[in-house]
Amino acid sequence: MIDRFFKNNTNNTFIQLFRYAIVGWLAFIFDIGILYILTEYFNVYYLFSAAIAFAIALSIDYYITIIWVFSKRTIDSRYIELLIFATIGLTGLLLNVFIIWFFTEITNIYYIFSKIISSFMIYLWNFFARKIILFNK
Repeated sequence: MIDRFFKNNTNNTFIQLFRYAIVGWLAFIFDIGILYILTEYFNVYYLFSAAIAFAIALSIDYYITIIWVFSKRTIDSRYIELLIFATIGLTGLLLNVFIIWFFTEITNIYYIFSKIISSFMIYLWNFFARKIILFNK
């Protein structure tokens, strides 16, 4: 059972969702950590720190995802694959901002709850968009 969830290649969507959640949390920790370190210790302007942290976290997310989460690929070119992977991630980022705004401003939900709703929706967006477009041969 442990091998099935953590070691063996799989096309089982449930196991891939599980693995993708772990990768997402890891990338999130790097994203927040790098943002904080660059801003607080290196005095980098927070928006620049956020962009750098996002790029590094996206790279980590991509690398672990292609090795551990998805075993089948649709696109042969790694450059094109990374470009599409990043585009899906950036689309998710834009959707995230919109969803938080919508639930906070339009439905008057507390912004933290809006973020929780958005996080779940964007997690599903990123996973299924990447699975269908990039890793479904």
